Amino acid sequence: MNSDKRDISEDHYRKAFNTALRLLTRREHSKYEIARKLKQRGFTPEVIEKAISECERFDYINDERTARVLIRQMTRKGFGAKRIRQEMGRKGLRSNSIQRILFESVSEADEREGAEHILKKNIKKFERENDLKKKKEKIYRFLYSRGFSQEIISQLMKKF
Repeated sequence: MNSDKRDISEDHYRKAFNTALRLLTRREHSKYEIARKLKQRGFTPEVIEKAISECERFDYINDERTARVLIRQMTRKGFGAKRIRQEMGRKGLRSNSIQRILFESVSEADEREGAEHILKKNIKKFERENDLKKKKEKIYRFLYSRGFSQEIISQLMKKF
């Protein structure tokens, strides 16, 4: 009887581990994301914990690496530090070391450059607006929704 339980448990673990590997072959996932997806698939917390610890042991899951990849992707797509921090939180990347990586990866100069780039790329959307005040408000809302700080937006608006 005890052997049967162990076999069933080992089988569940192998299924959970294989599911985690399948998810990780598509893209980087945080520990939190993998745990959530395994839970949605009906695995028990014990099986999930064991599968995740094995993935970490083999360095298949690494939250710091996942954070770096996410920061690089979102910076390239024209998002500011606030939005990146929000997305990292959504993915369960909240530790102090993760926040330090964001702080080290995205300087104020990088963020300003990113805001300028994304504004230049999308400026045609705003040129249709004839009222200067409304145009500035739309630009402000656009940049703010992309996660840029009020300070950086204000600096850009002075140039406008």
